[in-house]
Amino acid sequence: MIISNILFLPFRRTHAVSLSTAIRQYISTKYDQHPDMFTQDLEVIDRLRSDAINSLEAHVSGIRKLQAYAAQLVWIGGKFPIDIGVDFTWYPALGYNTQRPISQNNLRFELANILYNLASLYSQLAMSLNRNTSEGLKSACNYFCLSAGVISYLRTDIIPEMRSTPPEDMDEMTMESLESLLLAQAQECFWQKAVKDGLKDASIAKLAAKVSDLYDQAGEFGVKSDTISSEWIHHMTAKHHHFAAAAQYRQACDCLEKRKYGEEVARLKDSLLCVNEALKEGKWINKTVLADLNGLKNKVQEDLRRAENDNDVIYLLPVPPKSELKTIDRASMVLSKVPKEVSESSSMLGDHGQFGQPLFARLVPFAVHVAASIYAERRDRLVNSSIIDELEGLTTKLHDLLQSLNLPGSLQALERPLGLPPGLVSHAEEIRQQNGLDRLYRSMEDTAKLKANDQATYIEGVETLQSEAAEDSRTRGRFGTERWTRPSSRDAAAKLYSQIEEIDGYLKSANSSDELVKGKLKDCESLLRILDGTDRDLEEFVPSSRRATMTAKVEREAGRLRSALNEVSRLENRRKRKIEGLREKAKTDDINTVILAEAARLEREYPMQKIEAGQFEDLFERRLQRYDSDRAMISEEQEEQEQIAFRLQETNTSFFNARRGDTSTKEREQALQKLENAYFKYKEIISNLDVGRKFYNDLAKIVGRFRDESKSFAYQRRSEAGRMESDLSNAMSSLNISQTNALQQQRHHEIHMPPYSIKAPAEQPLTAPVPTRAAAAPPPASPGMWTPEMGIKFGGNASLNGNVQQAPNNPGTKVRGGQWDPSRGLQFG
Repeated sequence: MIISNILFLPFRRTHAVSLSTAIRQYISTKYDQHPDMFTQDLEVIDRLRSDAINSLEAHVSGIRKLQAYAAQLVWIGGKFPIDIGVDFTWYPALGYNTQRPISQNNLRFELANILYNLASLYSQLAMSLNRNTSEGLKSACNYFCLSAGVISYLRTDIIPEMRSTPPEDMDEMTMESLESLLLAQAQECFWQKAVKDGLKDASIAKLAAKVSDLYDQAGEFGVKSDTISSEWIHHMTAKHHHFAAAAQYRQACDCLEKRKYGEEVARLKDSLLCVNEALKEGKWINKTVLADLNGLKNKVQEDLRRAENDNDVIYLLPVPPKSELKTIDRASMVLSKVPKEVSESSSMLGDHGQFGQPLFARLVPFAVHVAASIYAERRDRLVNSSIIDELEGLTTKLHDLLQSLNLPGSLQALERPLGLPPGLVSHAEEIRQQNGLDRLYRSMEDTAKLKANDQATYIEGVETLQSEAAEDSRTRGRFGTERWTRPSSRDAAAKLYSQIEEIDGYLKSANSSDELVKGKLKDCESLLRILDGTDRDLEEFVPSSRRATMTAKVEREAGRLRSALNEVSRLENRRKRKIEGLREKAKTDDINTVILAEAARLEREYPMQKIEAGQFEDLFERRLQRYDSDRAMISEEQEEQEQIAFRLQETNTSFFNARRGDTSTKEREQALQKLENAYFKYKEIISNLDVGRKFYNDLAKIVGRFRDESKSFAYQRRSEAGRMESDLSNAMSSLNISQTNALQQQRHHEIHMPPYSIKAPAEQPLTAPVPTRAAAAPPPASPGMWTPEMGIKFGGNASLNGNVQQAPNNPGTKVRGGQWDPSRGLQFG
């Protein structure tokens, strides 16, 4: 990799993959738009990738190809998940594993590799230029700064967002080392241009000192990296000392010009020391760098001889030690420059952007659909629960009050003692047109079907979890908890198991409500049949009464009560219109356009950030403020109803007192009131059934999601269990094979071993124990019994009667009774 006296970054290589296939699959499964709408975009993304990964030569045309693909990757990162479903395979460019590919299902990993190749291209363009001219050096310096900028952007902005472990040649230390190396080479180009342009020695010295610092910094980071090769580290070290020597040499030249002859000698000596340090790396650096060092050394030695001779003979100035030399100032002329095409890539896309239109711009992010659903649910809950339910609750209270006052039956019976009151006739006609009882029963049947479907879906999800838990328990029992180390089913899916009780609570609560509605219908069914029948049925149920003689007082109080009842009717009708208008307002409240505009803004401002539904919370709050006036209306309605109810009770009391003792219309009053109450009960049951149907439809989404997540969890757990079981079975098989081999080897060894011998092997000598001797003569011992006073006997050739035998290794020496003599050493066998 080392060419000339500078280094360049090699390209990373990859294989061709079809990114469009994964995107098409994701669109078809996660969006409500058909992937064929984006056929052209799918073709373009594959072409961009092909152009980018094949730009592996130092040519300026490759810059645009890499930048364009990178810009589109950043853009689509906000529309698709990071794990889109493609395993991007790339080979490392540095280190000792460049033939071992790395694969990740990660769009950011793909982007990181493309940007790395862009940095490589910049460095190779700098390498390819003619650095013997000022213009060539200037362009090379710029390319190296751009390369360092891309590496810096990669290190600070891209790799931390990968959500996975970066490749070993993209770790923090490697990136830091590469950035410092590229900046050092950029500064070296500037230094070389300064030398070529004939700048002052003091300025050149400052430039060289900074080059030395940057190479030193690159080497320090390189030592901490596992992928920067030793060859590169030796190169950086040599360059560090080289430019330290060059800086001192140029500063010495400046001292000569300023007639600081003693300091000149000191700096030349230090320059020579630095050159010699650099030359210690001579075995590992390339010939060009070595030739540069030798050339500098010859020049420094020549000037040092001249300077020492002049100072010793002519100037006689003291030569200061190195510690007293002033540190050379640094002049940094380079900076990591991130191209705008990389850092602000989203601004390069569009009608007037150099990279063309952003791909999949018409694709509505999935989070937008989720956000729209969340808003619709929140809006409906606000409108229905917080406003409409409150208003209908007020109306129910009003009906309860009328029922408790026996109104309007008592007034109708007095005003119309014969025939049917118009209000009752209109109520009966309404029920007939709606096919009242049949409508209620059909609605109940439909609700029961929805309930049964929800229960079946819920039970399916529960049984899936129970089946998976049973399988996990059986497998855990077979392998044991020490080997089967994964979490239990309840711990691994705590959220799903908590939903079991939650959904069960919903179903039980709904069942109680259903029974309550059935009870209401049963109580008023006979009366509803009368209202749903003919006028003749009504006339038979409502008895006629004789026409009562109405006094002036009764007539006056009846008029006041009729006025109060008319106020109640007007309030109720006005409230119905408000509720209908509110429902229409909610129905036409389409937030999709606003959400799309907000999503477009987020994509422009945060192109690398995936859009989430939670990012629209502020928009929801602002949008729901349009219903603040409707919420305020509730208190106004309540206040108005309280005033009407007070007048109604007051006038009814006066009416009752005026008719006290008159029972001529009592039976008719009761019949009319029962039918009136049945009508209101009918309206209440219809409302209850509508609420129940909506509840079960909403619950269907919840239990459906619960069942699907349970199935997905069970599938993942079974796949994981299969892999674990396979690994454990293989490990146990290997263990059994190794144990079998060990037993076979042991049996083979025992078969071929010689019979046990008393003679110890010569290569493993026994350490002889040191005997303890008694001062007195040993007492006689019984034959065949050993006592401590007898000493230690080794397997010699003593006869059974204790006669002395000749040792095999020293036939001329006698031993006494088999007792060991320390002066004779050890003998075996």
